[in-house]
Amino acid sequence: MKYSIFHLEGGLGKHVAATAVAKAIKNNYSDRELIIVCAWPEIFINLPFVDRVYRLGSTPYFYKDYIEDKDSLVFKHEPYFTTDHVHKRKGLIQNWIELYGMEYNGEKPELIFNYRQEQFGFNKWNRDAPVLVIHTNGGPLKEQVYPYSWTRDMPQHVSRSLVERFKDKYHIIQICREEAQVIQGVHEAHFEQMSNMEMFYLMKMSNARILIDSSLQHAAAALGMKSTVLWVGTSPKVFGYKIHSNIAANLGDEVSLPDSYLFDYSFNGILHECPMIDASNMFNLEEISATIVQ
Repeated sequence: MKYSIFHLEGGLGKHVAATAVAKAIKNNYSDRELIIVCAWPEIFINLPFVDRVYRLGSTPYFYKDYIEDKDSLVFKHEPYFTTDHVHKRKGLIQNWIELYGMEYNGEKPELIFNYRQEQFGFNKWNRDAPVLVIHTNGGPLKEQVYPYSWTRDMPQHVSRSLVERFKDKYHIIQICREEAQVIQGVHEAHFEQMSNMEMFYLMKMSNARILIDSSLQHAAAALGMKSTVLWVGTSPKVFGYKIHSNIAANLGDEVSLPDSYLFDYSFNGILHECPMIDASNMFNLEEISATIVQ
């Protein structure tokens, strides 16, 4: 037996994007069983081109089964620390695939729900009115000190204005961290612990979505659900998808970034590196609203 071993680490959204990389590995090495080692096995377990999934730190007898005297290829490179990624020259998926010496053929992320997940997700998220999902806060990052990360999260004045505009047309569901502020006017706010697939199923059940650079925008792309994605300190060229309406913030003049190393802005939203004095013109509300199904 021959194996391809794909090892990845990182956040939930990165795992969803990695399903496209896994598909490319399988397409290039179709004669090998594809073994995944990752932090979030549930993202891969239903995919037909994946043969087995292990959770990081739970790999009993792995060396004996797949490495020692075995014909196995190991794919364990970190795409974030490559020249093309640092210089924002390529999208994450393309860069990741090419990092392994394979040709990028437009592979896209993929999510598949099993029967029970479909049944449970439908019962949880079915509503009598059209659903608008607004994802205001990403994470959670254990090292994130502040409840609001200016580099990724949706500014409160923007989220409040959008809810006010659409609360009479949609049943609005807010997804946020527990410590985040619930927007007045939303019909539901969810910050309780739920399974990742349960949360992702909300994308299938929603009619419109206003998201940020976090796992839900990756999940929406994987499900073919066109969404509006607001970008602040991260780049849609690197992490985004063409299926979405990607709207970048106006950050004004740059600051000196004394604590930045290979990347400009930290995901954690370091306070003294925020380049904005006045955030009122950060996003154009009319531009955002025009992308929402009326």
